[in-house]
Amino acid sequence: MRKIILPTDFSENAYNALRFACQLFKYEKSEIILLNTYADKVYTDENLLSKELIDELKAVTKTKAEMALNEISTKVHDEFCNPRHKVKYVAAFGDLVDEVNSLVNSENADLVIMGTRGATNDRKLGFGSNTLLVLKYVQCPVLAIPENFSYQEPKNILFPTNFLIPYQKRELKVVGEIARDFKSVIHFLYLSKHKATSARQKDNLEFLHEQFYNIRLEKHQSEELQKEKAIEEFIVKNNIDLLVMVNSRHTYLEDMLLTSTIDKVGLHPKVPLLVLQNFNRECI
Repeated sequence: MRKIILPTDFSENAYNALRFACQLFKYEKSEIILLNTYADKVYTDENLLSKELIDELKAVTKTKAEMALNEISTKVHDEFCNPRHKVKYVAAFGDLVDEVNSLVNSENADLVIMGTRGATNDRKLGFGSNTLLVLKYVQCPVLAIPENFSYQEPKNILFPTNFLIPYQKRELKVVGEIARDFKSVIHFLYLSKHKATSARQKDNLEFLHEQFYNIRLEKHQSEELQKEKAIEEFIVKNNIDLLVMVNSRHTYLEDMLLTSTIDKVGLHPKVPLLVLQNFNRECI
């Protein structure tokens, strides 16, 4: 059974991500765990409240969150009525990244799916603050769905890579399963003026071929060194349905995420972004 964690702030963007998850894995037996973290709501007026009132507010806020989560669970069941899918929910008083990571480990989750922005984020930004934190720090593949994105089968998958890092089998497994299910083409995009000829690059490319068996693979090279521009142009020109990037040292995504402020993250993908976390989990 595939286990999916879906953080929600009860926005339409979050529900659209849930809808996408139900459609992407409609033929797979899946457990979807809705997660709402509510500490920020409790601490909004922290300085005005006594400890007793804070405890009371915690209880009230948790009850409201659980009621809203139950409504979403009922709504998605009524909309899709898929016997292969089981939906449960968790309302947690804590930090979003910590609570997602806790669920990832306790549930041995395969994937986190969420919207690129929440209800309160600036629409000029590619990613909201919570989504960006999850992309950076959650120890699990994260699939971010753009606002108002309508589901379409991922027939063309873009995988920008410099072929310099060793990949995690578990992370690549998610991409491989999606590609095989939809008979997708995976496009490797190498951004450099030089050929990928080092021994390390050749070994990593061979490893990718081994993991992506029975999948059509195409390798492309671009000398455009402005990574965001090259990726977004490739998406448009090649009708890409899903962008896959790796979060690790010395990768294209690291360069984009290690900026000081959210508004400097230049990537604004118009298609879902699947981020693979190339780090070992604390426990599995």
